Amino acid sequence: MNLIRNLFALVGLVVVLGLGAFYFGNRDRIAQFDPQAGEVYLDFARKVLETGNGAEASVWKMPVEEGLSAEDVEETMKFVANEHNISNVGELPLSKDVAAKLGKPYRFVKIYMFCNSLTARQMLDYSDAFSAYLPCRITMIEDKTGRLWLYTLNMDLMIYGGRPLPKELKEEAINVKEVILDIMKRGAAGDF
Repeated sequence: MNLIRNLFALVGLVVVLGLGAFYFGNRDRIAQFDPQAGEVYLDFARKVLETGNGAEASVWKMPVEEGLSAEDVEETMKFVANEHNISNVGELPLSKDVAAKLGKPYRFVKIYMFCNSLTARQMLDYSDAFSAYLPCRITMIEDKTGRLWLYTLNMDLMIYGGRPLPKELKEEAINVKEVILDIMKRGAAGDF
């Protein structure tokens, strides 16, 4: 038993020394990051350790209230998006495509794409890599028990995960994040 405990202690020491060496070797670069970057990466790491799933750690999700249909949620999300002046730029009825290819029904999965094209332009002018986050997607999915959920990418990595965004772009990105979360929250509650 002492051998195993000592082995774990040694592994822990090596990890701590490695992290320390990484930090001190990159201290100047890390100092240039957004002040919230460390918190965002720690949260991501915690979720990966908790779930064992990198994708699960990189999304926000919320359950849809019992009794609401997919149509109820969709109608509410579109209403809320319109209220916030964010465009519905596309929909992907994934479950219909899967069902057509399998020749049998598949659980509900539909991806909604929302975008404020002027904010998207600002993001693209800053970095072409932001195109991977565009448009903002919300997926409504029926889990294996029949419950509906809403999922979207966690935008905090994009907003806070590196060097600070220019002030105006950061404000716009935070606004889009708040709008997407409002669409999800109100959609999940059926709250017009």
